[in-house]
Amino acid sequence: MGYLLDTVTIIRFFSDFGKIGNKAKEILNSDKNSFVISVISLMEILYLSEKKRINIGLSETIEILKASDKYTLADLTPDIIEVAEQVHFYELHDRLIIATAKWLDIPIISSDKKLLEIDDVKVIWD
Repeated sequence: MGYLLDTVTIIRFFSDFGKIGNKAKEILNSDKNSFVISVISLMEILYLSEKKRINIGLSETIEILKASDKYTLADLTPDIIEVAEQVHFYELHDRLIIATAKWLDIPIISSDKKLLEIDDVKVIWD
């Protein structure tokens, strides 16, 4: 099955630093699943690593993505932006990531409890 990974999930899983929910960990460690990563998350990783707020950088993240065929990048497209117009969420990056999950019709793996308030998006963590 396919899942969209939010930025925090990517950072925690790829850097092996920080808590990951049991259900999320089970899904992430299964060879049966595939994962989509929004280019928006890559930009967030670049920004956060430049600010020294995370312990993984963009280059290392891209190396991990390229090393496995279970990861696919989702570009930001006009279709996704149109979906984002209907998503009401306080943070721009998350809004675009939510729109990507809605457009692809796949669940998001995220620790952000505020995502649970979004209609038509399944959020997996605990």
